[in-house]
Order: sequence, then structure tokens, then C-alpha cells
Amino acid sequence: MKRTYCLFIQFYLSILITFVFLGVCSCFIGKASANIYKSRINAQWSGDNSHFWYRNDLAKGHREFVLVDITEGTRRLAFDHKKMAASLSNIGKVQLEAGKLPLEGLKFDLEKSTVSFRALGRSFLCDLKTHELTKIEQPKKLPKEKKSGTKNPRNNKEAKPKSYRPSREISPDGNWRAFIREHNVFVRAREGEEEIQLSEDGKDGNSYQAPYWSPNSKNLFAFRVQPGAVGDVHLIESSPRDGGRANLRTRRYALPGDKFTAHELNRFDVEKKTQTKPEVGIIDFRGPRLRWTQDGRYFRYQKIDRGHQRLRIIEVDTFTGKFRNIIDEVSETFIWTEHPKDLGVPLINWLDETNEIIYLSEEDGWRHLYLVDVKTGKTKNQITRGKFVVRYVDRIDKENRQIWFRASGLNKGQDPYLMHYYRVNFDGSGFTALTDGNGWHNISYSPDRKYIIDQYSRVDMAPVNELRRVSDGSLVCELEKSDITELEASGWKAPEVFRANGRDGKTGIWGIIARPKDFDPKKKYPVLEDMYAGPHDSYVPKQFSAGRRFSSWTDMGFVVVKIDGMGTANRSKAFHDVCWKNLKDAGFPDRILWHKAYAEKNPWYDISRVGIHGGSAGGQSSTGALLFHPEFYKIAVSSCGCHDNRMDKASWNEQWMGYPVGPHYSESSNIDNAHRLRGRLLLIVGELDNNVPPESTLRLADALIKANKDFDMIVVPGAGHGGGGRHGDRRRKDFFRKYLLGIEPPNYNLTN
Repeated sequence: MKRTYCLFIQFYLSILITFVFLGVCSCFIGKASANIYKSRINAQWSGDNSHFWYRNDLAKGHREFVLVDITEGTRRLAFDHKKMAASLSNIGKVQLEAGKLPLEGLKFDLEKSTVSFRALGRSFLCDLKTHELTKIEQPKKLPKEKKSGTKNPRNNKEAKPKSYRPSREISPDGNWRAFIREHNVFVRAREGEEEIQLSEDGKDGNSYQAPYWSPNSKNLFAFRVQPGAVGDVHLIESSPRDGGRANLRTRRYALPGDKFTAHELNRFDVEKKTQTKPEVGIIDFRGPRLRWTQDGRYFRYQKIDRGHQRLRIIEVDTFTGKFRNIIDEVSETFIWTEHPKDLGVPLINWLDETNEIIYLSEEDGWRHLYLVDVKTGKTKNQITRGKFVVRYVDRIDKENRQIWFRASGLNKGQDPYLMHYYRVNFDGSGFTALTDGNGWHNISYSPDRKYIIDQYSRVDMAPVNELRRVSDGSLVCELEKSDITELEASGWKAPEVFRANGRDGKTGIWGIIARPKDFDPKKKYPVLEDMYAGPHDSYVPKQFSAGRRFSSWTDMGFVVVKIDGMGTANRSKAFHDVCWKNLKDAGFPDRILWHKAYAEKNPWYDISRVGIHGGSAGGQSSTGALLFHPEFYKIAVSSCGCHDNRMDKASWNEQWMGYPVGPHYSESSNIDNAHRLRGRLLLIVGELDNNVPPESTLRLADALIKANKDFDMIVVPGAGHGGGGRHGDRRRKDFFRKYLLGIEPPNYNLTN
């Protein structure tokens, strides 16, 4: 009873806290959005796509209605708001303000120069020349007639040929049954009792899986599977909510170099009772996912070698057992196979109707699209080409043989990370830029997909909205520029964008700077770098935000920066390759040059006091800053860090550090280099981190102790992958306040 009561109280308090939190957040969000006007357009298109209207919400609760005529290419107020207010006040016998018209469901007839709408609980028709209103009587809703004999629309479509679905047991001709017994492949005639053993090399720990029949019922294909030797990771829950003893949580967790499950392809001829092994190689990274041709004659699958330096699309002939490589890409560094989801498109896109593949590759030094002929395995043509990066594929239009995609780096004079929209034909012709403005773009299409509403912004520029043609990307008209007058009056300041040359003396390194609210250029400010350099992405914000970025830090008196150095993604292959077998680099040579270049122009920027913090891969890098660059970085806080790449998930680390595990893993290890520590270091880790094993941080602590180094450490009971919650956040801030600002934290034991 006592426990039930406690749980009830705990549940009630959690609900109460949640509502309070949401209330506070909603107030904050409401206040922030109320300070920005004309930033978003919710277009209401006409049925014939000849025009659309939208509403601008303005200061003091005012609003305005805007009409865009596509044919004329014009934007104007939809009507005279004062005259409309007068007409509506008169007919509705209420007093309405011109800036607060309660209009809904507007429908314009441009030929007749009228608009219908709903207001005051009634429907009206307005003559736009005179602004006279006529009440519209709404027709009574008639009961729906019951339809009988309705056919399923699926039945009305032309029948499509069915794709071959390989049988795993009964042969397509129905004469044979295949099965696995004692780890080996057997067949038996459906009408007989005699069993035929086709394999003899299956055994415990290396057994065959259920085979696949070929469509001629003469051949079987089966994978012999050898389980991997993946170890366990252990987590100790020291303080269970229900009390009692600590809990041990154990789960399988593959580390770099672990033996993965291996799949060996075998072919069996039922009539000849023979077994062959196509020389396609063992699949020991990701299980095979077979893709069968419609007639079943061939199956295809993707094979990625451990270390991610070779990728193949293999086709196997089920009649002959012969195979060929449709795609076979080899890289001296890595092929980016682990994060294609971040690209919005698979690496391999099958076009079955034309027997082609759209393939995403960096083989020419930039991330581009290629058209591959499946029959020959030859590249028909490179679809996109140039010193830019394909970021997302939004649509593959098979009928018109076009690709609609996003890319960055094409616009000279702009930040190379800014996202723009494009269209291109499969053969590489018809390359069309749909956007142009200097910013990060987000678009919405008209219903007929002939026009786009393009909104773009930067961290230092509020959103701009334009109407553009899809045919050639040309501008129809400017729609709105955001009004942030109130936001700026409240003290909001945009971050500063800064570019400096990297280690090669020519490549641009881009970052942002957030200053304190009460910034005084006559003072000296310590610098705090918010760090993450996971090679799978880029991390400097590019879009406008009404929030005060990093305000919890800048309000304390820090200048906060965020930088994308070499080794991160979304630039050239060479830029990205810096991380290869070298995660300790983390772009630090570029980052340090960037800091120094900015300090030369801004004396208030104190690079004698530079701190750095980050979590996960950022936790590894922030500690690495002190170990490998102690001459520059003096203070670091590292949360949930991967401090040795041999102790973190295999899929991610082998992508960048390669396979097999070699001396380069040790060279990038914070643990093996712990003796280098000179600055001040705080480590934070949750004891239940299920992403990066906590033992990584604990072993770093052990190495630091053995090296007789001083450091601080917080192990947070019950916490997972993150910064240690409220306690970790407070300790992080106190750490930087003490060692960068010289402010001793209060004695919380006395103040709480």
C-alpha cells in the first residue's frame, strides 16, 4: 500500500512538472514567435493554380491578407482592409478594425473581381471594386446516397505481372521439398520417401540456412552461416528506483575487430547432386538481402567489405551459378555506407522498368549521382558533376527521367554548406537551379508543381520568401521579408558568421560566434568552443533562429563559437578524408587557425583563455584537444565520450577508422595518450549509457590516475547517454566559470 501510494504521488508530480514545463516553454515560444512577423507563408492555392492568398500576422494582433496573381506575377493586398472592415461592420452590426478582420476560407474569382469568405458565423460575397457584401445562403446538406455495386478500384487497374517470389521449401514445379537437417541441405521428392543430402560441410556453429529455389526447380542456393563472436557490454544500475541491490544490465555489443556473423553462398544442382561455391566472397558485414528479378532468373545483393573500402552490387544467375559485379567501387580511404539515411536517399536506387540504377558515389572527389546500366554494369553517364555536394534526393521521377535534389557548394560567394534546390535529367542535361538567394532554402510546391514558394535564411539573416518558377528557377515576385524589429528591440543579436582559411591555406573553414548580451568591445572575453566533429555530418547552424543561441553560456560572460573543421562531411571527399584512421585530428589544425584569424581582427577575443566541451564523439574530441593541442586549449569538459575507438560500436568506428584494428586506433586513443594531459579536465558519464559504454570514460580515468594526472569526474547514477542532467549541467558551468572567469562556485551544500 505504501509503495502504491508513493508511486501515485510520483506519477502525479511528474504530470504536474510536465505541464508546468510545457506551459513555460509555450510562453517562451509564443513570445519569441510574436516578435517575428512575415516570416512564414501558408499559401492557399486556387483550384486552377492561377493565384493564391495568405495571411500575415502583424504586431499588436493585427493581420493582413495578401493575394498573389500568378499570371500577372504580382503580389498585392487582397482588398482594401478599411473598406472591407466598414462593409462587414455595417452588415454584421458590429465594429471591426481593419487590421483584425476575422475572415476565413477566402475564395477569389479574379475574372469577376470577387471574393467569398466566412466571417461572423456567416458566408459573404464581396465585390472587390466596391467592397459591397452580399450574404450567401449555404445550401442544406443532402443525405448521402448509398452506392451499390461499387467495384474495388484495384480491380479496375490493369493487371501487372507478378514478381517472382522465391520458395524456401517447395520447388516451383511442386516436385521437391527442401529442408535443413543436422545443419545440412536435403531435398526429398514430394511423392517419394528417399532423401537426398546435398551438403556435408554444415555443422554446429556453421549451419546452413533455409535455401532458395531457382525458378526452373533444378538449383538451390543457400548461405552457410557461421555466427560471430561478439562480446557483451555490462552496465551497473547502482540505484534502482525500487531500492534493493544494484542491477547488472548486459547486452551484446559489437566492437571494432570483433568477429561478425559470416554468410557463405553455396549452389546445389539437384539432378547432378553437386555443390559449388560462387567466388563472391564471405558476407561478414550486414546480413544478405536478396533482390530477385521479376522472372526469378537472377538475384542481386549489396556487399560491403569490413572497413568500408569496397562496395559491390553482385548479380547471381540461378541457372548457371555464375555471378558478376554490376557495381564494384573501391576506395583507398572509405566509402560512406553507414549514414546514407542522412542523404535522404539510398546509395542504390533501382529503376526496374528500364533496368538501370541511380548510384550515389564520391568516386570523382565529390558526392554525385551516376546512372548505371544493370545489363552491362557500365556507367551510362554521370548525372551530376562539379565541385559541389549532393545532400538530399527529394524525388526520382521515372516517367520524365528527372531527379529533384538538394545540394550545397554551387553558389560562389556563399557559405558552401547552404542548401539549395535543383532539378536534372537522368542523362545530366537540363540542370536547373530552383533557388538562388544567399541562404539555407526550404521550398513548398504549388499543387501543379509549376511554382515554388522559396523561404531562405541564415543565422544572421531573417527569412525571405519568394515565388519562383519550376521551369527555370526564375523569380516571379518577392513575397515577404521577415520583420524582426521587435525582436531586435528586445536585445536579440544575431550570431556572427566567420570564414578563415584552413591548414592548406586556401580551403574555407566556416563557423559562428555568439557574443554576450551586454557585449563591450573594450573588454576581454574568454572563448568557449561547442565541439562536435563526428565525421558523419556538419554541425554549424545555418538557419535563422529567434532564440538566443548559447545564451546560457553567453549570459555568463563567454563568447561561444561553433566550427566545422576538416574531417567532417558535406564538403569534398578530400576534406572528409582527413578523418580516415585519424579521428584524433577532429579538424583541430583548422579550428586553431580559425580562432587565431578571428582574434587578429577582434582584440576582445581572448585566445589565451579557450575552453572546449562536447558529448559522445564531441566528448572524445574535447578531451583530445587537451591531449594533442595543450598549447591552445586549456580547459575541457567531456561528456559520455568515446575515448578509445576500439571500445565503441563497430559499425560507426570501422567506417572511419577502418578494419582491421591497427596501431592507428591507439594513436587516436585518449586512453593511450592520457599521459599528455596538461590542462584542466572534467569527465561526465552516465552509468547506464547504452550508446557509448561508460567503461570508456572509466578506463580513461584509470589511465589518468596511473599517469599521476589531476582531473575531475562525475559518474551520474541512473543517467544514460548525455551530459549528466541538471547536476552535470551545473558542474559543467561551474567548471568553466572557475577556470576561465576565475569565479569560485558557491558552496551549494550551504545555499541549498
